[in-house]
Amino acid sequence: MERLFAPWRIKYIEAPKHEGCIFCQFPREKRDEERLIVYRGKRCFVMMNNYPYNPGHVMVSPYRHAGDLESLSGEEMAEMMSVSAMMVRAIKRTMNPDGFNIGFNIGRVAGAGIEEHIHMHVVPRWNGDTNFMPVLADVRVIPEAVQETYAKLKKAVAELHLPDSE
Repeated sequence: MERLFAPWRIKYIEAPKHEGCIFCQFPREKRDEERLIVYRGKRCFVMMNNYPYNPGHVMVSPYRHAGDLESLSGEEMAEMMSVSAMMVRAIKRTMNPDGFNIGFNIGRVAGAGIEEHIHMHVVPRWNGDTNFMPVLADVRVIPEAVQETYAKLKKAVAELHLPDSE
């Protein structure tokens, strides 16, 4: 059996597990870089996924705790879509992906890791970004540290001249 060493994962393993809703708590903390919050709007914000499917994987979430689409106001839905489009522009500018997966996982059976607070995933994709590792070894290789991607996206969002609303 081959072994794949990932010593950086020990931080996750040994870290205390977060209790409560990260989509409610993290924006209140005002520690955007540490919490990977890339953008703050009036009704929603963007946070990088700390355990991404691909580099640049972000989540767009309303500030208000809501578990499903039906609970969102029209204004929240509209802002989530416009902010998602802004993030697509920022990711294209910094990472040059070939496409995107964008959507919601609603309910545990649909893959929602945090099902109590709705959030939209924006995942950049590249031709050939899947390889044998997930299939044969159940391992996904992320070629860039999340903090490095955060810095790039934060800069790109600022260059788009969109004012933070919060």
